[in-house]
Amino acid sequence: MIGAGYDVVLFDLDGTIYRGDAAIPEAPEAVARARAAGVRPVFVTNNSSRTQAAVAAHLSAVGVRATPAEVETSAVVTARLLAVRGVGSAFVIGEDGLLEALRDAGVNVVDHEETTVDVVVVGFDRGLDYEKLRRACLLVERGAALVATNADPSFPAADGLWPGAGALLAAVEATTERTAEVIGKPASPLLEAALERGGGGVPLVVGDRLDTDIAGAAGLGWESLLVLTGVTTRDQLRAEGLQPTFVAEDLRDLFRE
Repeated sequence: MIGAGYDVVLFDLDGTIYRGDAAIPEAPEAVARARAAGVRPVFVTNNSSRTQAAVAAHLSAVGVRATPAEVETSAVVTARLLAVRGVGSAFVIGEDGLLEALRDAGVNVVDHEETTVDVVVVGFDRGLDYEKLRRACLLVERGAALVATNADPSFPAADGLWPGAGALLAAVEATTERTAEVIGKPASPLLEAALERGGGGVPLVVGDRLDTDIAGAAGLGWESLLVLTGVTTRDQLRAEGLQPTFVAEDLRDLFRE
């Protein structure tokens, strides 16, 4: 595949490059080979919990060379879009990556009791409690817009699947009867921003989820490679109508003819 006219490879992270604190076998070598072949890597994640610097550091820790400038996160793209729209205040279900991105973009993150805000932003939050969930729902009921960094129902951790941002979002949507605007994959804003970050050209989207990575690529008319190292299994792939351009057991097949 590499050498088939692709200028940029948009690598998903959780379940594709690493799982928890360990690299998925063959992933570091595959990224290095892509670089050596002159293909620009961009590391693209729906996970909003880490900053770009933290993502790059984590990649380096598992043996994948990366810089913050090569990382695109749903948190950064969400913050950028809200800033462009002139959003002034936000109540956030999320962790440092999302909080820092919003503040850097000039959005006032409200962390005390308020009766109204411009928007409620929902991302991955391992510290979420009932009080925070209650406040988010009340603010949406009072008129705040509802935006989600992503809607992944699960998060592939080292010991199995954890509830993802989509699982948290489902509670807010069910309570308020409102549907969130989603920024991350399979929606186009994150992938389009990632391609721009990589300098444009012809992209190949590489990931482990049909419902985010592959669906997002298909929606933009881009080619994709599904790796069976994360969420999607071969049985699930057979049962779905949506199909990637290529399927691989792991990233070694990135260099298959």
